[in-house]
Amino acid sequence: MEVYTEIIGNWHSPEWHEKLHDADVESIFLDQWTAQKSRFLATSDKGNEYPVALKRQSQIIDGDILAYDPEKKKALVLRLNLNPVLVIDLSKIEGKTPEEIIRTSVELGHAIGNQHWPAVVKGTKVYVPLTVDRKVMLSVMETHHLEDITYEFQEGQEVIPYMAPHEIRRLFGGASHDNHHIHGDHEHAHAHIVP
Repeated sequence: MEVYTEIIGNWHSPEWHEKLHDADVESIFLDQWTAQKSRFLATSDKGNEYPVALKRQSQIIDGDILAYDPEKKKALVLRLNLNPVLVIDLSKIEGKTPEEIIRTSVELGHAIGNQHWPAVVKGTKVYVPLTVDRKVMLSVMETHHLEDITYEFQEGQEVIPYMAPHEIRRLFGGASHDNHHIHGDHEHAHAHIVP
C-alpha cells in the first residue's frame, strides 16, 4: 500500500483547477482533529483507505492534492470540514486611551474566559472557534455589549491562511464537543490566549 508523503498542489490554484476540471477526483474528508495531524489513515469518499505521512508541522489546507495521474485523469484530494470561527475586531479601540483599551480588553477576556472558549489573538483581531451553538456565542457577545468592537462568523478555511500551525491547532484541534468526546478530553477546553 502506497504511503502519501507530500502535497503536490492545491485544487484551488488556477493551474490545478484547470487540470482537475474533468478529472475523476477522489476526496478524503478530514475533520478538524485529523486535519492537524501529519500522519493518519483515512478513508476516501469511494471507500478506499490511504495512509498519509507528511513532514512534521505540515499544514493541510482544503483542496491539497496527494496524487494525480494525468493519463487516467484521476486525483486524490484532501477536503477539510472546519467549524466556523467568531472573529472579533478590536481595531476601533486602538485610538482610545490606555485605560479604555485595558477596560475593553479585560471585559472581552472575561466574556470569553468565563465561557472557557479558546482564543487566538492576531493584531487587533481575536479568533474564537465555534464550540457551542452560534446563537449562544452571539448571545454572550450581545449580553456583554462591548463598545467599539465588531464581530462576525467566518468559515474556518478563510482564517487558516492567517494562522501559524500552533494557532490552527488552538482553533481547530479538538475544538468541538465531538472531538473532546472522541479523544477523551474533559468536558470543556480552558481558555488560553496565544499572543
